[in-house]
Amino acid sequence: MTRNVVISGGGTGIGLAAAQTFAADGDRVLLLGRREDVLRGARVPGALTYAADVGDVDGVRGVARFVADELGAVDVLIHSAGGSGQLEPRAERDDPLELVADNWTVNFRINTLTAVLLTEALKDRLAEPGGRVLFLSSIAAYRGSGSGAYAASKAALHPYAHDLARQLGPRGITVNVVAPGYVEDTDFFGDAMDEARRARLVAETSTGRAGTPGDVAATLHWLASPGAAHITSQVVQVNGGAERGH
Repeated sequence: MTRNVVISGGGTGIGLAAAQTFAADGDRVLLLGRREDVLRGARVPGALTYAADVGDVDGVRGVARFVADELGAVDVLIHSAGGSGQLEPRAERDDPLELVADNWTVNFRINTLTAVLLTEALKDRLAEPGGRVLFLSSIAAYRGSGSGAYAASKAALHPYAHDLARQLGPRGITVNVVAPGYVEDTDFFGDAMDEARRARLVAETSTGRAGTPGDVAATLHWLASPGAAHITSQVVQVNGGAERGH
C-alpha cells in the first residue's frame, strides 16, 4: 500500500537519501526545504516539493495547508531539517555574549523548533493506526559539539519524542529518534572537515568506516515498517560503534 511520507530537509544529505529509499518502495514523498531549486533538483521519482522555512510559524502553516490539499493523511513524518548553523548567515557582532546568544538561538531554531512546529502542525493528520514520527538527532547529543549549542538542540528532541510517544501511542502511532554519528556526503560540515579530523572520526568506529546517508535512511525505513510497530520512544544510534551511550 502506498504511504504518504513527509520529509523536512528532503533535498540533500540524509533527508534526500531517505526520500529516495521510501520512493523506491513505492511511497509518495513530499520534500520540504527552504531552497526551491534544491528541492526541484532532487532525484526522487514522483516526489512533491514545497519550499518553506519550517522554523517559521507562517511557513509551517503553509506546509499544513499543502499537505491537507495534496495528501490528506501523513503516514510517515521525518524531521531531517537542521544543521550546525555553519551554513546560516553570519551575524556581525562585537559583543562575545551576543555571539553566544546568536549561536544558541540559531541552533535551537533550525534543529529543535523546526521539528516541533512541523510535528504540531501535522499531528492530527498522522495516520492511525500505523503513523510514524521520526526525528534526526546526533551523536553530539551524547558527547557534546564544541560550543554545546548544536548538541543541546539535538538532545532536546529526545524528551520531546518521549512525551510525544506517550501522547500518540493510544492512536497506534510510534515516535522514535535516530542519532547518527559521522556521516559523509552531506553539507553538515561545510568546509570545516579536513583529512586529519575525518581519520580521527573514522578511527572511533568499530566498523572502520564513515557512515553514509544510506545507512541512516535504511534505519528510518525500517522504523517506519510494520516490523517496527512495537518500537516507540527509543533513540537508535547509527554510528558504527563510535558511541554507546544511553
